[in-house]
Amino acid sequence: MHVRDVTVDLPDEASAARLASVLQSVDGIDVRSISDAAFRLHEGGKVEVRGRISVKNKEDLSLVYTPAVARVSSAIASDPAKAWALTARGNSVAIVSNGTAVLGLGDIGPLGALPVMEGKALLFRDLAGISAFPLVIGARAPREVIETCVHIAPSFGGINLEDIAAPSCFEIERELRGRLDIPVFHDDQHGTAIVVLAGLRNAAAVVGMAMADMRVVVLGSGAAGIATARLLKRAGAGQVALVDRKGIVGPGRADLPPDKLAALRELGTTQDGSLAVAVAGAHAFIGLSGPNLLPLAVLRTMARPRIVFAMANPIPEIDPFIAGPECDIVATGRSDHPNQANNVLAFPGVFRGLLDSGARSVTDDVDLAAADALAGVVTPDLRSAECILPSPFDPHVVPAVAKAVAECARRSGVTRT
Repeated sequence: MHVRDVTVDLPDEASAARLASVLQSVDGIDVRSISDAAFRLHEGGKVEVRGRISVKNKEDLSLVYTPAVARVSSAIASDPAKAWALTARGNSVAIVSNGTAVLGLGDIGPLGALPVMEGKALLFRDLAGISAFPLVIGARAPREVIETCVHIAPSFGGINLEDIAAPSCFEIERELRGRLDIPVFHDDQHGTAIVVLAGLRNAAAVVGMAMADMRVVVLGSGAAGIATARLLKRAGAGQVALVDRKGIVGPGRADLPPDKLAALRELGTTQDGSLAVAVAGAHAFIGLSGPNLLPLAVLRTMARPRIVFAMANPIPEIDPFIAGPECDIVATGRSDHPNQANNVLAFPGVFRGLLDSGARSVTDDVDLAAADALAGVVTPDLRSAECILPSPFDPHVVPAVAKAVAECARRSGVTRT
């Protein structure tokens, strides 16, 4: 018997499964195991904790631990504000999830969420120099998540809530913002909203239209949809309609939960009806929902100029290759198409600015400032139908967003100093 390790380049999981099936059917061949680059990369996890100081001898040990550390602990006990300078708290973020709304996978639990939180921690470090810790919580009830975050808060300078299903995410963020003196930022809400607003600002500039003249439809009324609709309206979009599975979140709906009802009041929507009714005559469609929910025939009823952000991932609301010829600008959440709208453009710079300024909270003005700064990274000479957002690896993104956020936090009076 001979054992061979064979590497094959294939375009997707389905192709790999077909190849394995064919090989298994060949007499004399036994496929023992299948792996791929993603699984190999994740072996052992993606992050680890390392010290900033090396302990090489007895003197080092006496300084970093006992007995010298007691003096530092006593100083902080006497003046808790010294913890910001004498511990890692001022550059640390907790990434908290209970795994109830992970990517497009849904409720897969805390362990299923852990690889995503590790990836986010890696991005915090590599892009913004922030120590971020993935903390998945084995609790579904909002009250348990809230109390857990309150208890761990003294270790961190900020909390990034992630992949928590609506409506629980609204309650959790709202109460934590009221109880804690560190910024709490639900990235699925505000990170998404910041990136969409930045992209839409540049898209409007490309097509020569003022945002105040735009009719915008947001499909998806979960965390991302509601937050994005609110921020677009706050930023001056002319009309913004929120649409869920039952149609427009409008005044004729008697089934609206509190968060959708609050969004309806803020948006001032006067229309009722289906998605098709909402989209007819609109200039911008923002998809934060699921695959293949925008029919081509409905898209064709939009006004011109026509802007489509089909951000469901990995399968967008409409295939960008189908939508492209019908639109002036198309953006997706995918990295293999132009104009990728991804939260990684927002959260590293937002938290860098919040930590640098000593912010105690996050405001809508901070979100607006972050969106303006992100949009500004794409200068007029670079802006085009295929370039309305910068690359996540553009070195100007994090500094620009961080500076704008820090300045806004200081102006708003939400910093510790």
